[in-house]
Amino acid sequence: MAAAADIDRIRRQETELVFDAFGEAVAFELGAYVRKRALAENLPVIVDIRTFDRPLFYAAMPGSNASNPDWARRKINVVRRFLKSSYRMVLEQQRPDRTFKPGEGLDIADYVLAGGGFPITVRNAGVIGAIAVSGLSERDDHALVVDALCDRLGMERNGLALPAASD
Repeated sequence: MAAAADIDRIRRQETELVFDAFGEAVAFELGAYVRKRALAENLPVIVDIRTFDRPLFYAAMPGSNASNPDWARRKINVVRRFLKSSYRMVLEQQRPDRTFKPGEGLDIADYVLAGGGFPITVRNAGVIGAIAVSGLSERDDHALVVDALCDRLGMERNGLALPAASD
């Protein structure tokens, strides 16, 4: 099944895309990469990078809309709660209504099943924050984040990227 293969690949992304250290300068470089690529490719996205105690980078591209920041916030909340990417949660939960099961007790105003949120993990510290992109399809939001992380960490994209989505 394609979802199972994607989940395995995302687990690998989460395991390998790890920083030795993360702070304001790294957040700026990571966000600037997303911004530069979005401008070059005319991608109508926002990018939001934060540790779990404060925001570090935010940018909105032409064509993004007023709902994108809220989607990003809700994706970041999912990363914070589950310590894994929001797209992995989409694939694991398989809920077309974009909500968590009622037993989870997660308010739809604060949590959403949508790809584009990814954990910021620091070696020997664990998940300390998240990066979220909103404005494209959830798979493309996720891919843009993974590309940015690969670029910043000097890792080859081809071995970590999800395969093209099948119809």
